[in-house]
Amino acid sequence: MTRAQPTCMTPMRRAAAAVLAAATVGAAGAQEHVPRTEIGGTWTISFSAGGNPDEIASTRLQQSEPPLKPEHRAIWEARQAAAREADARGEPLATSATFCLPQGMPSMMGGGGPFPMEILVSVGQVTIIQEAYNQVRRIYLDRPQLPLEDIERGFYGRSVGHWEGDTLVVDTIGIKESVEFRNVPHTLDMRITERIRLLEPDVLVDEITIEDPAVLTEPWYVTFTFNRLPGYEIMEYVCEDNREYADETGATRLRVP
Repeated sequence: MTRAQPTCMTPMRRAAAAVLAAATVGAAGAQEHVPRTEIGGTWTISFSAGGNPDEIASTRLQQSEPPLKPEHRAIWEARQAAAREADARGEPLATSATFCLPQGMPSMMGGGGPFPMEILVSVGQVTIIQEAYNQVRRIYLDRPQLPLEDIERGFYGRSVGHWEGDTLVVDTIGIKESVEFRNVPHTLDMRITERIRLLEPDVLVDEITIEDPAVLTEPWYVTFTFNRLPGYEIMEYVCEDNREYADETGATRLRVP
């Protein structure tokens, strides 16, 4: 059974959660380290081998099909088949992009396609900006994760991280159920763990573990590999409302002026 989703966190509850996080950070403030800036910069998803071939090849083997429970697998396979048939007809099914919605987590980490992302590293926070849809994700460093019931559900959830050597380990919860990755359903209890690190100075890897015992038979592993884009400046991307729409069959159409 999944938890009921609150419509909105009350101001009092939000303030209490903020006080808890601030108190914890304050107690450890003297221990706060100098931020590791090596992963900072602009990155583009890699569709070809780069960096250490053996290591990248081994991580790409983890990009397998989701280990879904039988009842969920049947639904997922039907969705995949419908999407393939629609693409073959030249009538792709409506997606979040059709409605100008952000991709959310974890899609935004590798779902930008040709659109790069920027990583900003500062004291106490790592900020990830995806050019596609102007998506912004904040990873709070060295803070405790809040209880799920104290987190407002959203496209990106709440992310907290810490450094283990040169690897940024990130824990994310609180992603609303309407945000799906590769058409895979999930519950409010889904938890995403990331290990973000450099393979080489210009090759970044994000090793993702998705856990959701109500839907998956075991953790689902996905890895995104990125190449650095020196000097690239992230551009503004605004999704124009109503340019695309879903017709009565669920296919994406384009309004032509």
